[in-house]
Amino acid sequence: MTDGLSAEELMNPHVSGGLTYNDFLVLPGYVDFPASICSLSSRITKRFTLKTPFLSSPMDTVTESAMAIHMALNGGLGVIHHNCSLEEQADMVRKVKQFENGFITDPKTLSPNNTVQDVFDVKEQFGFCGIPITQDGKLHSPLLGIVTSRDIDFLQTAEERKRLLKEVMTPRSELITAKQGVSLAEANALLKASKKGKLPIVDDSDRLCALLARSDLVKARDYPWASKVPSSKQLLVAAAISTHDEDRIRLQALVDAGLDIVVLDSSQGNSKFQIEMVKYIKQTFPQIDVIAGNVVTQEQARNLILAGADALRVGMGSGSICITQEIMACGRPQGTAVYRVAQYARQFGVPVIADGGIANVGHIVKALALGASGVMMGSLLAGTTESPGEYFYHEGKRVKKYRGMGSIDAMEKGDAAGKRYFSESDRIKVAQGVAGAVVDKGSVKKFLGYLATGVQHSLQDIGVKSLEELQDGVEAGRVRFEKRTASAQMEGGVHGLQFYEKRLFS
Repeated sequence: MTDGLSAEELMNPHVSGGLTYNDFLVLPGYVDFPASICSLSSRITKRFTLKTPFLSSPMDTVTESAMAIHMALNGGLGVIHHNCSLEEQADMVRKVKQFENGFITDPKTLSPNNTVQDVFDVKEQFGFCGIPITQDGKLHSPLLGIVTSRDIDFLQTAEERKRLLKEVMTPRSELITAKQGVSLAEANALLKASKKGKLPIVDDSDRLCALLARSDLVKARDYPWASKVPSSKQLLVAAAISTHDEDRIRLQALVDAGLDIVVLDSSQGNSKFQIEMVKYIKQTFPQIDVIAGNVVTQEQARNLILAGADALRVGMGSGSICITQEIMACGRPQGTAVYRVAQYARQFGVPVIADGGIANVGHIVKALALGASGVMMGSLLAGTTESPGEYFYHEGKRVKKYRGMGSIDAMEKGDAAGKRYFSESDRIKVAQGVAGAVVDKGSVKKFLGYLATGVQHSLQDIGVKSLEELQDGVEAGRVRFEKRTASAQMEGGVHGLQFYEKRLFS
């Protein structure tokens, strides 16, 4: 017995026209398993797989280093915006890469003749003060000791900060070390047993080769879903650039800082500028995956896939702060765009990321059911503690500023907005976005936990145990859909109450 519609029947343009996420539902399946076992792992580029399909948007009110760090710690991916200087963006990428490591192969080192003030300077710049002391202050030099916060915490006066490190450091004789060639698992076990904060790795001549930090062990324990580069155990990070030639210099700086994935940020990705940039990146930096876009049609997708894109970003004018469809009369309803692009890209093994129009857990699940490998979120994450900006109160509610990168507000801050919309040289700026505010959502750690649990429960209702099984079921016609009328949409929301409080999670 077959009920409902297949995805292809649902998306028949001659019957339904263009559909958004609110225009349909997924029909429930058979449940014989707990929601907690549902896997949310998803391949978001050709090479990288995340434990959760969540990405933060490269907007200057959404993603800087704090957001990128916590997105990666919680199984997602942060895409750092480029509405800032090259140096600022590279520094944000560097902060993410330095937040967690396996073996630190380029640790900061000092010499015994450096001063306590030098350690405080390192702490101010990099955020840590556990520093190995070597004979000449460089890596691959004989290890003489280590300075940690316990050695300098009470050296606060100007005179005390002039003291040489050889006077205050923990000497080599009191250190626990491991030999070069030790496995990460063995080194971690030794660090746990030693109850020390740092484990220097030395060669046969007792020269410093690398460092292992206890804080990274704690992070690995507390964040088992963290998105990491397998070889280095560093957090995965992405950043956006424009398709302009001058951003090739920006890209080099980002790669030098440790970038893993680059997102080409353009509202209309089917351009010779983007195709040339994709080809340049794949030829010059083959180790970097490229997310190209934005696209909404199969023809747009075809050109970028042929150029070498490792993933596609889908969406044009569907974001809550985007007015491209209204102003430019150009775009596509997001449900239809995701389905058609994913349908085409799947033939080439290229993942697609649904960007825009995600307002709740249900929208995430619908985007994934239509073929997206991940969802990129802006407004949904903008009010969290880790997003840039300060909280303020408006009509009694605690809010944060949120603006589209096509807004006049964003254009006045930097040139990324103009480059994204091919308008940086225009005398008159035509806005394709607005500025507003979103309500405080608390820490992104708790909010991402709510999103992940919500998606797991949705998969349970549909009767599938993973995102892969969901998409296979859609393609085979086993997972069915139903189109919704306007009155059905009203029925599916809160109705018939004098007043209510909508608490999404606790």
